[in-house]
Amino acid sequence: MTDGPAKTPPPDWFNRAVSTPFETHAVDVEDCRINYFVWPAKPEVEAPGGLLFVHGGGAHAHWWSFIAPFFTDRFRVAALDMSGMGDSGRRTRYEAAIWAREMRAVIAAADLGEKPFVVGHSFGGFMTMKFGSEYGDEVDGVVIVDSPVRPPRPKDARDAPRKPRDWANKRVYPDFKTALARFRLMPPQACANDYLVEHIGRHSLARTEEGWTWKFDPDAMGLRRFGEPFHEFLQAVSCRAALIYGQRSELVSRKTADYMASLMGPQAPIIEIPDAAHHLTLDQPLAFVAALNTLLEVWQKS
Repeated sequence: MTDGPAKTPPPDWFNRAVSTPFETHAVDVEDCRINYFVWPAKPEVEAPGGLLFVHGGGAHAHWWSFIAPFFTDRFRVAALDMSGMGDSGRRTRYEAAIWAREMRAVIAAADLGEKPFVVGHSFGGFMTMKFGSEYGDEVDGVVIVDSPVRPPRPKDARDAPRKPRDWANKRVYPDFKTALARFRLMPPQACANDYLVEHIGRHSLARTEEGWTWKFDPDAMGLRRFGEPFHEFLQAVSCRAALIYGQRSELVSRKTADYMASLMGPQAPIIEIPDAAHHLTLDQPLAFVAALNTLLEVWQKS
């Protein structure tokens, strides 16, 4: 959470990462403009691989802008704003299939080459499951980051439906500073690295005629987006798959990770990031980078 300017001075690694040049592009996917960023591989890299990062619900590509530069020594890297979020266009209807097609279109438009890797966090991890079930033969592997898939339960044993959050009631704030002070992580959690929270908060706001408000489309954020059979999608992923989750995550427990491993198969790596909650790229960014870098290197060599 943040109460305005970050209280913790950003470390040198963060300043170097966010100052790394990147390109901003867009591609039309079924009459909707999809915004995406590209971090080119370093000039000395011969035949770099491709890597796509996919953000969580209501988020945007800048959630990866301090992570992506760590991978340009081996990859051409891209991150997209899915429709209804960030600076991409809006749709009249949202579903996993269309978000997966947006991911596929960005891979092609960003020139990520043959058999790239796809990494998705939270809601983006669910979309990565759908992508892997539909287009797994087009990628070298998918990495799901703290996206919980639990065993389906009989209808009479299910919990009562959750009350949907009123995403449609987006507050409008009179100025940028007031709006930024109201930025909160969802699901809620504390984060010691407030400079990271401020960074993503700054890129979560848009100016309107009435004032400042959040970029996401409320219609893209209802509980309906979790109503698809993601356990089936995960089991149907036709490429290598891995799970990275936070040790303190309230969404992915060890039990949940074990169930997901049973769907992905015995060869799927399951990686726990110590002292990290759901937003593990904010809690332990360098540990996440190290874990993902190692995983992708092993996959590339094999």
